[in-house]
Amino acid sequence: MISGRATLIAHLGFPTDTFASSSLCNPWFDRNGIDAAVVPMSARAEGYPDLFRSLFSVTNLRGALVTMPHKVTTMQLVDEVSPAAAIAGATNAVVKREDGSLLADQFDGAGFVRALVRKGFDPVDKRVLIVGTGGVGSAIAASLAAAQVGELSLVNRRSASAVELSRRLEAHYPDVNTGLGSRDPRGFDLIVNATSLGVQASDPLPLDLHGVVSSTFVADVVNKPGLTPFLLAARDRGCTVQVGRDMLLEMVPAYLAFFGYEGAIAEDFA
Repeated sequence: MISGRATLIAHLGFPTDTFASSSLCNPWFDRNGIDAAVVPMSARAEGYPDLFRSLFSVTNLRGALVTMPHKVTTMQLVDEVSPAAAIAGATNAVVKREDGSLLADQFDGAGFVRALVRKGFDPVDKRVLIVGTGGVGSAIAASLAAAQVGELSLVNRRSASAVELSRRLEAHYPDVNTGLGSRDPRGFDLIVNATSLGVQASDPLPLDLHGVVSSTFVADVVNKPGLTPFLLAARDRGCTVQVGRDMLLEMVPAYLAFFGYEGAIAEDFA
């Protein structure tokens, strides 16, 4: 039950038909005796800045989850942006701090890295190849840099995107060796498909894994199917793999911690 003292977290986007945050978070709040709720709010792009500002005048609003089409616009409406959000160029969560200021952050990469660590992969000083430097790939690169990988090699169909991402990473994480890579996957500790290739059965593989050794960790951001053709190819080579859903499940505890609710684990939402 939600009382008059409940803390609210908005989930802003349009449309909201597929939003799952309330069905995941609200039962967790209930099980843990927390008087809080995530509330989906369908908001079109027109007039969104005024709506956003008005919404954060609500005194019992802790923050907001932000999805399309507002991830980029929201960056201009807050007081501070985290390095992860700045590098990704978009946010998916905003928290109102005690002084009333708004902090925007990005959790695609945080969920990805949390999942890696839970599977036993230590990112420190590792060599990483990321294929795809769009929003998700940028967020993953930012979180891996924050986790102190040694090298980030970036590959994208449009090389200018990879160059731009490399520059943003270097500005925030100068100690990480970052630059454009080739499609030769040999010698890396972690290979990440951050493209949409694999959603359709007819899609080509994002990368030929010929020469990859079994000690290489291979991850995919595609959520369905679970084991993409890319991951099946990696598993055939003896590699440990991470499916897209692992990242999504780990994002929920990361979101909750951002809003001040510690203690959740991915299994709570599986």
